[in-house]
Amino acid sequence: MDAFYASVEQRDRPELRGLPVVVCKKSPRAVVTAASYEARPFGVRSAMPAMRAAKLCPDAVFVDPDFARYKAVSALIREIFFRYTPHVEPLSLDEAYLDVTAPLVPSPSATQTARAIRADILAETGLTASAGIAPNKFLAKIASDWRKPNGQFVIKPHQVTAFLRDLDVGKIPGVGRVMRAKLTDMNLHTMGDLRELSPDVLVERFGRWGQRLSELARGIDERPVKTHRAAAQISAEDTLSQDQVLADLGPHIQRMADKTWAAYQRKAERVARTVVLKLKTSDFQILTRSYTPRVPPASKTELYEIALALCARVDLAVTTRYRLVGVGLSGFIDAPPTMQQATLF
Repeated sequence: MDAFYASVEQRDRPELRGLPVVVCKKSPRAVVTAASYEARPFGVRSAMPAMRAAKLCPDAVFVDPDFARYKAVSALIREIFFRYTPHVEPLSLDEAYLDVTAPLVPSPSATQTARAIRADILAETGLTASAGIAPNKFLAKIASDWRKPNGQFVIKPHQVTAFLRDLDVGKIPGVGRVMRAKLTDMNLHTMGDLRELSPDVLVERFGRWGQRLSELARGIDERPVKTHRAAAQISAEDTLSQDQVLADLGPHIQRMADKTWAAYQRKAERVARTVVLKLKTSDFQILTRSYTPRVPPASKTELYEIALALCARVDLAVTTRYRLVGVGLSGFIDAPPTMQQATLF
């Protein structure tokens, strides 16, 4: 979907149409949830501090997010998907993979199917969507951003090599600022550069991720569209009203552990083995630390104690201040292991 949350607000509030809309609370601690296309030329992007967005775009209209409404619209869009294929893998409220190899509605091509789906979405929700059509998920993901907003882009099998040759490595999902810097240090700037390098070199440097990079550089992605996505992580996080040092984060870690445990009890169909602690420093550096005990945590108290103990693995200066705290559960399995609880560290 195109600027989904902001577009829903503009659809439902005509006075916002054509204006730079920023979905988030306008407060010193808030971050941008979404920005309309009118706000983006000013440099406003999601996950940006709200106060920075206000400086970049002084005329921006800030709107509090309404996730219940966004979820309702997302459900309508998903119903449209299922008219065309049972193979739908949602990634979020505004994005999904569809396998249209054998569409339910007769169509001469995947390109035409995508065009029909987008037309239905516009007619029934008043919102625009963009689509990427390609032989696999990796390429389709990249293609979906190519003609935004309200467009679609096709990468046919015989076009893959030429399309990837000059593509910036930063376009690879999962390659953020840090990984891009590492690749730049190796003089790897494009997918073509990656392709020319021996896979062994990438594996030696980055392990399994290096193998994945080598495959993606060649347009290889064998992941199927999964119609049922089990929870990868259940978590809760909060931006603090004031930055605090690590030694003072205990009460906030406990509060997030309680929220995570409550959500886990409500939603989880399987057992979570791994505890994750997430922190964001005052200069927006994100840290995560995780631990997998031999026996999964069995209470919110155990979850809190493990998350708190993970603070010992944070190696920044004791004077470092943090603006966000999160606690999560991941590593879901069908049944808990039978081994006994081991000492944490």
